[in-house]
Amino acid sequence: MRLGIWTPLPHTIRAEPAMEAGIHQVQTRGAEGASDKSFQFALDVVARAEALGFDITLIAERLHGPDLEAWMLAAALAARTKKIQIMPAVYPGMITPQLVAKMGATLDRITGGRFAINVVNGWFQKEFELFSNGAWIESSAARYRRMDEFVRMLKGLWSEEHFTMRGEFYQADDATLAVKPVRVPHPPIYTASRADSGKDVIAEHCDLWFVNYAADHRRYEENFLAIKSDVSDLAERARHFGRKLAFGMSAHVICAETLGEAQVRAEELAMIR
Repeated sequence: MRLGIWTPLPHTIRAEPAMEAGIHQVQTRGAEGASDKSFQFALDVVARAEALGFDITLIAERLHGPDLEAWMLAAALAARTKKIQIMPAVYPGMITPQLVAKMGATLDRITGGRFAINVVNGWFQKEFELFSNGAWIESSAARYRRMDEFVRMLKGLWSEEHFTMRGEFYQADDATLAVKPVRVPHPPIYTASRADSGKDVIAEHCDLWFVNYAADHRRYEENFLAIKSDVSDLAERARHFGRKLAFGMSAHVICAETLGEAQVRAEELAMIR
C-alpha cells in the first residue's frame, strides 16, 4: 500500500489560520518581495509528509478560487523535495494534451521520474467558461470522448517516436515530442469517474482509478460493498483490454479523544463537502 496526501489548498482542507492567512495574502494586491504564505504552508506540509514516508502528493486544480495554480505549484514543490511523487491535476478542454505532454515530460525530467498526472474530466461549468475561453461541453458523453482522446494523445506523445491521431477534438500528424519522460512507457495516469463511459476510458488507458464512496461514516458497510463491486467491475474491464488497473481512495483521517467526537467531526466534514 502507498500513502498519499493532498497538497493543502483552500478547497482541499478545512479552514485553519495558516491557510486563511495565505488566502488573504493572495487576494491582496501588492506586497512585492514578500514570501507567499499559502505556498510556504503547502511546502511545509508536503516536506513533512515526505519526511514521514508518504509516497505521493496530489495537487488539485481549482482555477476559480484563491488556490495557487496546480502546475506552477507542482514545479515549485518539485524543486524543494527529493523523494515524494508530484501529481498535478489537469482538465481536458482547459489546455491541450500536446502542451500537457510537454509540461509533464519536463516535470518528469526535473524530478528524476517523480511526476504523475491526475486527469479530471471537469464539472464546474462556470470555471470552464472562463478559463477555457468557453470550451465547456454540456454533454457528459462528449466530455468523456474528449477525455479519451486527451489521454490517448498524452500516451502517444510520451511513448511513441512518431504519433498520429485524427480525433473529434485533438489532432496530431506524425508528431514527435523532443523531451522524453523518465518513466517508461510513460508517467502514471490517475483519474476518477462515476460515469459508465468514463470507466471504459479508464480501464483502457489509465493506470489508477480513485474509487467512489458516500461521504458518511454511518454508511460504512454500504460503502464497503459498493467499493468491492466497483473494483471488481473496473478490474474486469481492464482485463478485457489486456491491462491491469490499480486502485486508490481519497479519505480523511480524523484524530480525536473519543469515538463520539471523531464521528461529530466526520459529520461536519461531510456537510462541508
